[in-house]
Amino acid sequence: MEEFQLASRKAHEKLKLADHMLTQTYPLVRDPKLLVAVMENIFLALTNAMASVLYYERTFKSIPPFVDNFENKLRLFREKCTPKYSLSRKYLDTITEVKEAVLAHRRSTIEFARKENFVICSDNYKLRTITIEQIKGYIGLTKTFLKETAVIVSKNERIFR
Repeated sequence: MEEFQLASRKAHEKLKLADHMLTQTYPLVRDPKLLVAVMENIFLALTNAMASVLYYERTFKSIPPFVDNFENKLRLFREKCTPKYSLSRKYLDTITEVKEAVLAHRRSTIEFARKENFVICSDNYKLRTITIEQIKGYIGLTKTFLKETAVIVSKNERIFR
């Protein structure tokens, strides 16, 4: 199995896990800390879907070899793949938003649950709230993004069988 196929499969697994955590586990547990784990899985799904397209393009030598880190992948995806496949700018914005939320959680010294939301407080007391509705929107957008990337990477699937 090619690298782009593995990344696509991993993206679908992470999205399925995030969706299950939000729709099945969260209603039972009712712990807003679980929302952070859902966000992390959404981020992994988005980055793996993005990586699958990049690895696909690299396999067919449409893009040069690249350093395998998030910033380089995002830049290359924005410059080469988004215009080529007419992908919406909202996907890039969502990837950036989710990444910022995950990083804010990792850096935060104070975080707490308020009602059914999870609040992250930065060192300079800037608040970031993660809500269930926000996460549902991210999951919906991620599903659409994964469908579009799956269509892209499955175009020449018969070659790799």
